[in-house]
Amino acid sequence: MSVSRKDRYQQFCLSIRAAFHELLTDSGPQGAVQDDQDRSTSQVGDVWAEIRRVLMVISSQFSNKTRREQIRQISGADQAIDVVEQRMNRNFRIASANLGIATLSFFYPPLILLTVLILIYSAIPFLQLAYYGLVKQRRVTSYLLDAILLIGMLLGGFFHVGVIGAWLATFGRKLLLQSENNAKRSLVNLFGDQPRTIQIFVDGKEVEIPFEQLSLGDIIILSAGQMIPVDGTITSGLASIDEHKLTGESQPAEKGVGDSVLASTVILAGKVYVRTVKTGQETVAMQIGQVLQQTATFKTSVQSRGEAIADRFVLPTLGLSILCLPLGASSALAILTNAFGYKMRLFAPASMLTFLNLASRQGILIKDGRSLEQLSSIDTVVFDKTGTLTLDEPSVAAVHVLGGDSVSEDDILRCAAAAEAGQTHPIARAILTATRQRKIAWPSFENARYEIGYGIQVNLSDRVIRVGSLRFIDMEGIAIAAETHALQARSHALGRSLVMVAFDSVLVGAIELKATVRPEAAALIAELHRRGKSVCIISGDQEAPTRQMADALEIDSYFANCLPEDKAKHIEALQSKGKSVCFVGDGINDSIAMKKANVSISLRGATTVATDTAQIVLMDGTLGQIGPLFELAVEFEENMRSNLLLSTIPSAVCVGGIIFDNWGVLIGTVITQATFFTGIGNSILPLLKKRAPSSLAVPAEPLVAAPQNG
Repeated sequence: MSVSRKDRYQQFCLSIRAAFHELLTDSGPQGAVQDDQDRSTSQVGDVWAEIRRVLMVISSQFSNKTRREQIRQISGADQAIDVVEQRMNRNFRIASANLGIATLSFFYPPLILLTVLILIYSAIPFLQLAYYGLVKQRRVTSYLLDAILLIGMLLGGFFHVGVIGAWLATFGRKLLLQSENNAKRSLVNLFGDQPRTIQIFVDGKEVEIPFEQLSLGDIIILSAGQMIPVDGTITSGLASIDEHKLTGESQPAEKGVGDSVLASTVILAGKVYVRTVKTGQETVAMQIGQVLQQTATFKTSVQSRGEAIADRFVLPTLGLSILCLPLGASSALAILTNAFGYKMRLFAPASMLTFLNLASRQGILIKDGRSLEQLSSIDTVVFDKTGTLTLDEPSVAAVHVLGGDSVSEDDILRCAAAAEAGQTHPIARAILTATRQRKIAWPSFENARYEIGYGIQVNLSDRVIRVGSLRFIDMEGIAIAAETHALQARSHALGRSLVMVAFDSVLVGAIELKATVRPEAAALIAELHRRGKSVCIISGDQEAPTRQMADALEIDSYFANCLPEDKAKHIEALQSKGKSVCFVGDGINDSIAMKKANVSISLRGATTVATDTAQIVLMDGTLGQIGPLFELAVEFEENMRSNLLLSTIPSAVCVGGIIFDNWGVLIGTVITQATFFTGIGNSILPLLKKRAPSSLAVPAEPLVAAPQNG
């Protein structure tokens, strides 16, 4: 190669480098920022700015900071790249480097030997995938087409074209891995972090020990706000315990000496001493986890649509290539480079990444792109009731006056609020909220005495106020009329609870609490019906409150009193009838059903096992994004249809050119390249249309305001 030729090549490289530097810096090309009155220069600056934006959008396909941050917040840590993805990244870097080496070989021919060696290395993974498909899965996959094409390029001496083909195949594989299981996480710590230390009761003293040293028979001490880490039996104390994320029961359970408690449930109020009966893998919660680990995930049997389309055309393409062999090996290889539907293996995951990024900007974390593909076929949406369609905090349904005309509803609420003002559990917050809504001011109390778990006693002036459960009132020796027992029975039948209020030694009223339906639930159900979706509730709660909620929200059907395995069976039953099911849940008892469903959704702030199992997590903690999620699925389908046309029409043109004009592999490669850039451009078009908002921050955890007097 002459010196002048080398100089020209070096000058070309330097100019390309300078151009890219100008593109990706804020300064833009030289002369782009000049006199504002120079119209032509201003237009050039606008063009360069738009090109820079396009480049940034393409870059965002591979480094979406918003989505990575959402995954980190859900998982609690940055996700480690698994071995398969590490190997794929390495192979992609090698294939990309080989493109550069192949280009340099035009100027320095001996480099072609290195290019061929790297090309052989790049072909090995596709030979392995082709072998796995034929021998292990007993089916013909598009990887067989890759293997035959790369071998044909090597044998035919089309080394430079082979390098391009290897890069495209490797790039497609990389895109696919990025769009599937991008938030993989081992379900080792299924139920949240266990405490590092725990208080146990030994020889009349409280002793702190490391949690891992806890043994069967040890008595642990637990107070309000703590999660119970073991299955056990209460030996002393009283507590109100929230079990809904494990059992599905909306009503807090009141437990005392001799009662059993379960790991992963939360103490709302009270203090108890619990004898350890089961720890670790033996607890009920972890047994659910073991069933979950052994349950086949629906996604393991789902092939991405791009791969499915590409696989479908492999045999017809191979047959057509063989028929073109009489026209020459170059023509036969050209058929393989433009296989019908083959480029969907590139375009489909590129579109997936685009819509995964769009979803993350709307506060929706889609962990697996195949879920996005499945959404368009969903015809049945199933909701868990407690904690999903309802909020964790109940609301006041009614105030019942039991003490005659001398006491009003406002008096009952005022005194109950005064007693509960220093508490932070959901029942106290519900009473305080209702009192504020009625604009009732409450007095301060003195000499508070807590009957841990069941109630509270406070002194207001010359009056003793007691607020708590019916059991607490009975323990205080206060008379309870038969009508009050009947009222409690009616409330419990509706899934509601009663908080009793006594003045001195007389029971004067009861505050009835009900589950608070999420404010966005009714509009969401109506929107799902407009989209032609059937809606169902599956709940571990009792039948009456489940039926009542189904009627109130105009939900089509419901199943109540369901154990975790029952929920999964109902999902399978719906699927056996030809239904495509999306399950929305938040609890440990929902996780098996989530794994069985075609698509599973959870809310940020739900149990760790629910957000780990779910393929989609709504980051704002509400159901409001389910409608936009289905809208994104519709837009994704439209983009995929365009991609399919872009993948097949050029193939038809190429086949016609080969048959009627004896086109060879070089022209076929040019068509392949043009198709590639057109298809990728169409795949990222939605991102170009929807400019990123100024702030892509993930919504912060909601704050709970401290109770205020009045």
